Amino acid sequence: MFSGFIFDVEGTLVDCVPQNLRSLQEALGRFGHQVPYTTLQLYSGLDGDQTLQLVVPEADEGDRKTILKVQGSIYEEKYLQSVRPFEGVRDVFKSLTERGGRIALATDCKGPALKHYLSLLGADEFISATACGDDVDHGKPDARLVGMALRKLGLPASDAVMIGDTPYDAEAALEAGAAAACVLTGGFAAEALVEAGCFAVAEDLQALLPSLEQSKVDPAREAPLTASAAIAQRRSA
Repeated sequence: MFSGFIFDVEGTLVDCVPQNLRSLQEALGRFGHQVPYTTLQLYSGLDGDQTLQLVVPEADEGDRKTILKVQGSIYEEKYLQSVRPFEGVRDVFKSLTERGGRIALATDCKGPALKHYLSLLGADEFISATACGDDVDHGKPDARLVGMALRKLGLPASDAVMIGDTPYDAEAALEAGAAAACVLTGGFAAEALVEAGCFAVAEDLQALLPSLEQSKVDPAREAPLTASAAIAQRRSA
C-alpha cells in the first residue's frame, strides 16, 4: 500500500465544480468575454491564469489578474455556501490512516474558501499536512503543490499517490514522481483521466478506496499523455 495519500480538494472532496465554473463565466462576462460553460469545463482544475490565457488570449496579465479577483469575489459571495462535501470522505480518510497511511491536501484554493471546505469535511484529525494557494503561486498541472505536500509529509514521491478529479491533477502528480488516481466527480470522462496517467479511476472516493489500498503501481507503466495533449486529442475527435 502507498504510505502517502495527497488529495485535491475542489471537485474531489467537495462538490463545487459547477459553482466555480459559473463564477468564472460570470466574471468573464463582466469584462465582455462570452465563454461557453462547456469550454470552461475543459480547463476545470487548471491554474486560473493558464485557463484565461487559453480562453481569452487577448487579455493581458493585468486583465487576467483582475478577472480572477472578481471571480473569487463572485464565488465567495454567491456560491460558496452552496458547496457540499462528497459522501464518505471521512470514512475513506479513516480507513487509509488506520492502515498506516498519511494524508495531505494539495490545492490552489486558499483563504475563506479553503477554511470553509475544511469545516465542511470535519476531518482535520486525519490530515497531516496541507499545501495550498498560500504556499505557491502556480496551480496544477505545475508539480510544486504536490512536491510541497510530499515534503511536508516527509515521504518520497514513489511512496505516494495523488488523488484528484482532473487530468491536471494527474499530470502534476506524475511530474512530481508520485502515482495518480482520479474520481469522476470533476466532469471529465474516465478515458481522459486514464490518458493523463491515472492507474485507477472510479465514480467516487468510496469506489476508489480498494485501488488505493492495493500494492503500489508498477513504476514502468506506459507513459501517459500530458493533460494538454489529452484535451487536444478529445477536441479533435
